[in-house]
Amino acid sequence: MMMHATLSALFLGALLTVSLSASAVNLTISCGAVGQEQDFCKQATSAWAKETGHHVTVTTPPEKSNERYFQYLIDLGRGDSRTDVYQIDVIWPGLLAKHFVDLKQYISQEDIQRHFPAIVANNTIDGRLVGMPWFTDVGLLYYRKDLLEKYGLSVPQDWSELMDVALYVQTQERKAGQAEMWGYVFQGAAYEGLTCNALEWIAAYGGGTVVGADGAITIDNPQAVMAIARAASWIDTVAPPRVISFNEEDARRLFQRGNAVFMRNWPYAWALLNAKDSPVAGKIGVAPLPRGGVKGMSASTLGGWQLAVSKYSKNPAVAADLVRYLTSEAVQKQRAIAGAYPPTIMGLYEDPEVLAATPFFAKLRPIVENAVARPVPQTGEDYMAVTTYFWDAVHNVLQGQGTAVDNLNALENQLRLVKFRGGW
Repeated sequence: MMMHATLSALFLGALLTVSLSASAVNLTISCGAVGQEQDFCKQATSAWAKETGHHVTVTTPPEKSNERYFQYLIDLGRGDSRTDVYQIDVIWPGLLAKHFVDLKQYISQEDIQRHFPAIVANNTIDGRLVGMPWFTDVGLLYYRKDLLEKYGLSVPQDWSELMDVALYVQTQERKAGQAEMWGYVFQGAAYEGLTCNALEWIAAYGGGTVVGADGAITIDNPQAVMAIARAASWIDTVAPPRVISFNEEDARRLFQRGNAVFMRNWPYAWALLNAKDSPVAGKIGVAPLPRGGVKGMSASTLGGWQLAVSKYSKNPAVAADLVRYLTSEAVQKQRAIAGAYPPTIMGLYEDPEVLAATPFFAKLRPIVENAVARPVPQTGEDYMAVTTYFWDAVHNVLQGQGTAVDNLNALENQLRLVKFRGGW
């Protein structure tokens, strides 16, 4: 049976190769906006183009994920055929499914089964595989291991301890002449990145995930209020006031300049922080995000990106072959080694070369498997409204516009209206 499946996969690949090489086509892919993403995208698409004789143009989407989503929504909504392949967030397959082809028509089941089943399931809408997993993501705690060693401190295990250590080191370093030193940086701007951070704070303290698995709105609870209020207390004490305008790269750049003790970010930051020209190369450690107190848990929001083929593409079979190549084991391995992008192919977490380049990947798989999911399945097409109201409410608290109690109470009322209109 396995031999039959393998032969079928080989036949499908050979058939695609013959048909795709018949005439060269021009494809456009929208990918890469954070860190080294676009460089790796260009390298891999160029290699595929050289191998197949086709041509690929790489375009840059907006850096903030919600801005990217709305741009995609506009382009796809009008049936724009100029972009063949889209890089889509883990939360978008259900929102954009009707605009994408079923990749099971073009990619073998053997290739699909190499990826985390949960991510494949996330990308499967009404039986259609609308996105191939490209890389996954979870929130991580980056820390200056040299500074912790300097002051004889261990890696904090809960959020209160983290803030105590951050403030202590920040104070000592400023006394030593490092006037720009801050204790902690994160993604605090009003966008999807803040949703991810805030979900981690709330889930760590047992405050739920805004909307429960059964669709019940759960955000207005004491644990969630406490988590958001505590985060607001960090501003201008251990976190710079401008952190409320930070995205991933803003936080990474400040940390990489040596001006922060701790940072919350995605795995991609590891390779950049340890680049030859990085001021903090070799001084960085990575750990799970802190627990919410002794009885709390370590919560990391599940992220990640997929590649989807537009149903308006003039060359969907060729575009799907590009997706197959970009999500293959060889390309994912290269990206994991050179860029610290966590693979979606399970076997790569045991690859010696991958682990040599990114040692913390050895502990990453259980974090991925236990990550906190955003409430997309429960809210369906209303998710973007839910997350926008959520990040706006949290952002209000961070910038001192109302208390956590008032903002989360108002948020719950807003979400009830969204639920009433959407029927979820």
